[in-house]
Amino acid sequence: MADNNVVLRFSDVTFEYEHGKKLLDEVTFSIRSGSRITLMGQNGAGKSSILKMITGELTPADGSVVRVPPDATVAIARQVMPTELRDLTIREYFATAFDRVEYSLDKRIQDVFEIVNLSLPLDRVVNKLSGGQQARLLLAHALIQKPDLLLLDEPTNNLDQHGIDHLTGFLVMYDKTVLVISHDADFLNAFSDGVLYLDVHTKKVEQYSGDYNDVIEEIKARMERENLVNARMQRQIVQKRAQAEVFAHKGGKLRGVAKRMRGVAEVAEENLVEVRREDKTIRSFNILAQEFDIHFPGKVAEIRSVTIVKDHRATDQAMELVVRKNMHVLLAGPNGIGKSTLLNSIVQNQSPHVTIPTEVIVGYYQQDFGNLNPKKIAYDTLKEVMVKYDEHILRSTAAGFLIDGALLTRPIQSLSEGQKGLLSFCRLVLMRPGLLILDEPTNHINFRHLSVLAAALDAYEGGMIMVSHIPEFVSKIRIDTTVDLASL
Repeated sequence: MADNNVVLRFSDVTFEYEHGKKLLDEVTFSIRSGSRITLMGQNGAGKSSILKMITGELTPADGSVVRVPPDATVAIARQVMPTELRDLTIREYFATAFDRVEYSLDKRIQDVFEIVNLSLPLDRVVNKLSGGQQARLLLAHALIQKPDLLLLDEPTNNLDQHGIDHLTGFLVMYDKTVLVISHDADFLNAFSDGVLYLDVHTKKVEQYSGDYNDVIEEIKARMERENLVNARMQRQIVQKRAQAEVFAHKGGKLRGVAKRMRGVAEVAEENLVEVRREDKTIRSFNILAQEFDIHFPGKVAEIRSVTIVKDHRATDQAMELVVRKNMHVLLAGPNGIGKSTLLNSIVQNQSPHVTIPTEVIVGYYQQDFGNLNPKKIAYDTLKEVMVKYDEHILRSTAAGFLIDGALLTRPIQSLSEGQKGLLSFCRLVLMRPGLLILDEPTNHINFRHLSVLAAALDAYEGGMIMVSHIPEFVSKIRIDTTVDLASL
């Protein structure tokens, strides 16, 4: 339960990455101690930048960010594992949470592992872990610091349902302050008691009480009220201007009446309410499947064996999976069992147990976007996958994914994780793959876009292998075969 003490205050904060292009414009809000707050907003609006200002990684161009008291501690569970930490062992990774190595570090790690429901050897290298295991590791790294303010950036990404339930239960009982970015409505509704909404259009933050659903309904009702007010005003403006025209042509004293009526119309125009605009949603799209020669047999992939990890031991299990054109496969199993490893082996086509015909174009949505060169600009990242380059098609397709001309000129490493996700889907459209490999394709994506993505995947006529822990999303996509690795 929140008390009346403010633990964090933003006062008239303005921030911009490029001169003249504000991300935040005189943003003001406060967070009370013990509260659980959701930070909402469109992909690329600046949510992660707000977290970085709280941690001190970024500095506002104007205004102030104040912790109360000034020495209040902050820890953040990031969306993805930082590249420079991936080659560390788990023990070395947790040592980075402290200024000096704790003598009881191993015990503290085991204690926090119980909280996040994780069991791993401490000498295991971080980059050898699955996406779900890394997600729990990121959370544990923040929790081991016992911060006054806990920042969670998309903490349910890569987590299976058991992991999400465990995290939810922990946050319900957590007695300190939490600020979380997430697009998972059910997760947020379970524990949040307030919302900060970052409006991508006004660059302001609106503050609401209640959970995620309460805020969505409140915003919807507010927009309806504002539209009704404006409709009445517009009718009055049209009526008064029409009357002014009539009286103006009659001459004499009636010209004065016409002038007054024009004045009334001008006042009404000034009083038009600025309607809060909805976040943009990506346009509907199709991922056209690769066209093959008439003699192509239709088999785009064959998998004869898979490596299963149980109790930290890897074993090879025989399987017989043939993926053909217009066949959709769902790959299931708990975090850490080997789903992403299998997908990587398919994409790399280097395993003796996986066969992909040489002519098949493979499109890959990688959960951590490791297949995107961070130093390349977005435009070149899209251009390189086009079989036949066409600038107009590239730009118009990118615009459908809310990637405008300015974003196309930026290096991948400067984009938000959500923007990287949309860029990845844009690549798949331009690529026209014969085999689509999707590893957690809802990660980082604004909830408004999910139904559009699901419709495109449902209609895809190539071969598809997908991993997703979001049942509602999967339910909207045609699945022909489900392979549960836990049952092999």
